[in-house]
Amino acid sequence: MPTNLSIKNAPDDVVARLRQRAAKHHRSLQGELLAIIEEAVHRPERSTIDEVLMRVRRLGLRTPAEATAMVRAHRDER
Repeated sequence: MPTNLSIKNAPDDVVARLRQRAAKHHRSLQGELLAIIEEAVHRPERSTIDEVLMRVRRLGLRTPAEATAMVRAHRDER
Protein backbone atom coordinates (compact mmCIF):
# COMPACT_ATOMS: atom_id res chain seq x y z
CA MET A 1 0.00 0.00 0.00
CA PRO A 2 1.42 3.44 -0.89
CA THR A 3 2.69 5.62 1.92
CA ASN A 4 2.32 9.40 2.21
CA LEU A 5 5.55 11.30 2.83
CA SER A 6 5.92 14.86 4.03
CA ILE A 7 8.81 17.33 3.88
CA LYS A 8 8.63 20.03 6.52
CA ASN A 9 10.37 23.39 6.64
CA ALA A 10 11.65 23.24 3.05
CA PRO A 11 13.49 26.49 2.24
CA ASP A 12 11.61 28.76 -0.15
CA ASP A 13 14.48 28.87 -2.68
CA VAL A 14 14.60 25.06 -2.81
CA VAL A 15 10.85 24.85 -3.33
CA ALA A 16 11.03 27.46 -6.09
CA ARG A 17 13.77 25.50 -7.90
CA LEU A 18 11.78 22.28 -7.51
CA ARG A 19 8.71 23.98 -9.00
CA GLN A 20 10.82 25.15 -11.97
CA ARG A 21 12.20 21.64 -12.43
CA ALA A 22 8.67 20.18 -12.25
CA ALA A 23 7.42 22.63 -14.88
CA LYS A 24 10.37 21.79 -17.13
CA HIS A 25 9.42 18.08 -16.94
CA HIS A 26 5.66 18.80 -17.25
CA ARG A 27 4.95 17.37 -13.80
CA SER A 28 3.31 18.54 -10.62
CA LEU A 29 5.56 19.32 -7.67
CA GLN A 30 4.51 16.02 -6.08
CA GLY A 31 5.21 14.15 -9.33
CA GLU A 32 8.66 15.70 -9.59
CA LEU A 33 9.52 14.81 -6.00
CA LEU A 34 8.44 11.21 -6.57
CA ALA A 35 10.53 11.05 -9.77
CA ILE A 36 13.59 12.33 -7.86
CA ILE A 37 13.08 9.78 -5.09
CA GLU A 38 12.56 6.91 -7.56
CA GLU A 39 15.72 7.88 -9.46
CA ALA A 40 17.71 8.02 -6.22
CA VAL A 41 16.68 4.56 -5.04
CA HIS A 42 17.01 2.88 -8.44
CA ARG A 43 20.40 4.34 -9.31
CA PRO A 44 23.26 1.87 -9.04
CA GLU A 45 25.40 2.53 -6.00
CA ARG A 46 28.80 2.60 -7.69
CA SER A 47 30.22 1.97 -11.10
CA THR A 48 33.02 -0.50 -11.60
CA ILE A 49 36.28 0.59 -13.21
CA ASP A 50 35.32 -1.32 -16.36
CA GLU A 51 31.95 0.48 -16.56
CA VAL A 52 33.61 3.89 -16.22
CA LEU A 53 36.21 3.01 -18.83
CA MET A 54 33.48 1.84 -21.22
CA ARG A 55 31.60 5.15 -20.80
CA VAL A 56 34.76 7.16 -21.42
CA ARG A 57 35.51 5.17 -24.56
CA ARG A 58 31.95 5.75 -25.81
CA LEU A 59 32.51 9.49 -25.47
CA GLY A 60 35.52 9.18 -27.77
CA LEU A 61 37.82 11.17 -25.50
CA ARG A 62 41.50 10.69 -26.23
CA THR A 63 43.17 13.38 -24.11
CA PRO A 64 42.56 15.07 -20.76
CA ALA A 65 42.13 18.37 -22.64
CA GLU A 66 39.14 16.94 -24.54
CA ALA A 67 37.57 15.83 -21.27
CA THR A 68 38.19 19.26 -19.73
CA ALA A 69 36.58 20.99 -22.70
CA MET A 70 33.52 18.73 -22.43
CA VAL A 71 33.12 19.42 -18.70
CA ARG A 72 33.48 23.19 -19.25
CA ALA A 73 30.91 23.18 -22.05
CA HIS A 74 28.45 21.26 -19.88
CA ARG A 75 29.06 23.60 -16.94
CA ASP A 76 28.58 26.69 -19.10
CA GLU A 77 25.20 25.41 -20.33
CA ARG A 78 23.79 25.73 -16.81
